[in-house]
Amino acid sequence: MKIEIVVGNIVKQPDMEAVVNSANANLRLGSGVAGAIHMAAGPKLEEYCKPFAPLALGAGLITPGFQLANPWIIHVRSAHYINNDEPEKYMQMALESMLRLANDHDIRSLAMPAIGTGMFKFPAMLAARIICQSLYRADELAPFLQTVRICLTNADMVQLFESANAEVQTAHACATGLPSSSSTCVPAHPAGCVRA
Repeated sequence: MKIEIVVGNIVKQPDMEAVVNSANANLRLGSGVAGAIHMAAGPKLEEYCKPFAPLALGAGLITPGFQLANPWIIHVRSAHYINNDEPEKYMQMALESMLRLANDHDIRSLAMPAIGTGMFKFPAMLAARIICQSLYRADELAPFLQTVRICLTNADMVQLFESANAEVQTAHACATGLPSSSSTCVPAHPAGCVRA
């Protein structure tokens, strides 16, 4: 699977089959990514989501893209890093929900934000590591998924995600006993990370 780490607007990725929404429990227009996606998709999205609210921590929901260029929106609910217990566990569950929904709907490309780093207050590097680790194992849950584009707000976030991606690649290479010539084997971070 190809991982693209870019500075980009999540609602302006027309070549992706799905975009991922870091949703609030009520699946309503909010701030940040949820607000941008709801605004771009139009009011029919919120109406469609009403019967499915509240969305449980770690759960996901797939909806049509409505006015977006993308056919699908995958909504996932991460935990609030400060207000919820075991936030890392629920972040992992949300990412697994995303991958299962992609697989169930034969989605081969998706664009996602840095889930959890906005209103949910996850430290950026921790979120990057959890996201990268989940994507590294994507073949287990979504074997047909070919491209994931992580859309970030600035170059600093791109650098951070690239660093997390490199950590996971190195950890995997060392675990399999086949490190690349440019890798230095170090203990894996407990949250881990991704493969390009």
